[in-house]
Parts: sequence; C-alpha cells; structure tokens
Amino acid sequence: MNRILPLSALLAGALLAGCASSPQQDSAKAPKGDGRCNAEPVQHLLEERITTDLAERARIESGAAQLRVTHPNQPVTMDYNPQRLNIDIDDDDIIIRLSCG
Repeated sequence: MNRILPLSALLAGALLAGCASSPQQDSAKAPKGDGRCNAEPVQHLLEERITTDLAERARIESGAAQLRVTHPNQPVTMDYNPQRLNIDIDDDDIIIRLSCG
C-alpha cells in the first residue's frame, strides 16, 4: 500500500503534465513524425528508476504521442495503440520493459 501512493502520484503527475500547455517550439526543434512510437531509442533506460521527468523524456525520445506507465498486477486495456509508449516497472519503480502499443 505504501508503494501504491507514490506511484499513483507519479502517474497523476504524468497525466497532468500531458494536459499542460507548452510554449510553441521553433520549427527547427519541433519533433518530426506522426506520433508513432519507436521503442528502440529508449532501451537504454532499462533498469533506471522511473520519475515523471524520465517518463516524459522517454516519450519524447520514442516519438510517441502517448505514454502509459504500468506496475505489476495493474489491469490495462489490451488495445494496440501505435502512438503509445508503454513503460513497465517493477515493485521498486525500476523500468523492466519499454514497448510500443
């Protein structure tokens, strides 16, 4: 129960960060692509401790439009979303898998 509360706060922060408006980016710095996820560039984050900043960095590096962080035994939808980066973490908030869908 103790671990669920901080993780819930982390997930809530990530969701709220997605709702926040961001300043306009210079077109040279704007990310290219259609929001489709590519998990290959973020595999170096395996075994890192998840934080809100790290999760957002992973989303940006993967090119994904959406992010989902899941912990053990958390129910999730089985729909495939090519624009979503999935970050699976263990009970210690360590990243154990990064995948798209």
